[in-house]
Amino acid sequence: MNKNEKSPLINRRDFIKLSAVAAVGGQSLLTAARSEAKSAAKTDAVIHRHEKPPMTYRQLGRTNFMSSRLVFGGGAALAGGKGVRLLDRAFEAGINHFDVGSNVAYRGAERRLAPFVKVHRDEIWVASKAPVALRTSQEGAITAKQVRRVVKYWTKWMDESLKDLGIEYVDVYYLMGVDNPALTSCEEIYNAFLKAKAAGKVGHFGLSTHKNAQKVLEAAIETGWYDIAMIGITPAGWYDWEEKDLVEDSPVLVELQPLLQQAREAGIGLVGMKTVRHLAPMYVLGSDEPEAFNHLYDKTFMASPLSPFQRAYAYVLEHGLDVVNADMQNFKHLEENIIAAQTSHTYFKKKS
Repeated sequence: MNKNEKSPLINRRDFIKLSAVAAVGGQSLLTAARSEAKSAAKTDAVIHRHEKPPMTYRQLGRTNFMSSRLVFGGGAALAGGKGVRLLDRAFEAGINHFDVGSNVAYRGAERRLAPFVKVHRDEIWVASKAPVALRTSQEGAITAKQVRRVVKYWTKWMDESLKDLGIEYVDVYYLMGVDNPALTSCEEIYNAFLKAKAAGKVGHFGLSTHKNAQKVLEAAIETGWYDIAMIGITPAGWYDWEEKDLVEDSPVLVELQPLLQQAREAGIGLVGMKTVRHLAPMYVLGSDEPEAFNHLYDKTFMASPLSPFQRAYAYVLEHGLDVVNADMQNFKHLEENIIAAQTSHTYFKKKS
């Protein structure tokens, strides 16, 4: 989005006074800032950018952005350079949501996306993220010193992301790889986001999680702060990126519907990731079991012309996820995923 673009959702002039709030840092003023930020995030206006049927679109939580249901996951693909050649085709197919990551996590990815962003900035949603500079136990308390470190580096990396992307404003910036609910609920980190928002650097606050994801998402819902959550999830339930496996004893996706509905009611847009990693060959860190989710599908869906990977994407899109983020490094995978996003709704009857 061009920083001068007028939008009822993102009106940075209304936030000028919050810069002073951030500088003063008084608790009462920060409370007022948080309240104003929440109020500003609520709007009836829907944001449309480059919608091109037959691609399908879904409103992404309280952001009100109509996102293509397939998100171009450019972190690893662009860091390796392979994904650059896919960008124009993705845009041509109606993909309007491009996700990348800080140079700290995906070296060179943002710089490789920058030329594409320069051409299409007003037509796409740009998302990036930086890792949490902290390792704790999943349930451990967070010390003041650790919080200061997280705030220092996350805000520093956001500034570097903007520079590498060649923009002054990013639509959403995520806390990447959150696995601790205490970190999710940390007010100092949220205040750091508010300061960046007040400065006109970012529109929305997100988190990504693929370890201890259920408790992290529950904590995010409780805070009311987060606009988007990117979660490691499959038709069979939660996926643990560190273990490179499905979470043991995870509820399957259909059993997670109440939690996902809670998130939606809290205004959180839900982005699925790592959805097919469990199916992928070992050389890309998977189980090499393309039939692993088949037992969850009915006969009609199994008879569809979709591949195992397409079925997984289509299934999560029709069972609680707003959109799905896919790492695509060749045209074959891109075209397959486009079809899955375009047609997922045709395989499942909506409940009356």
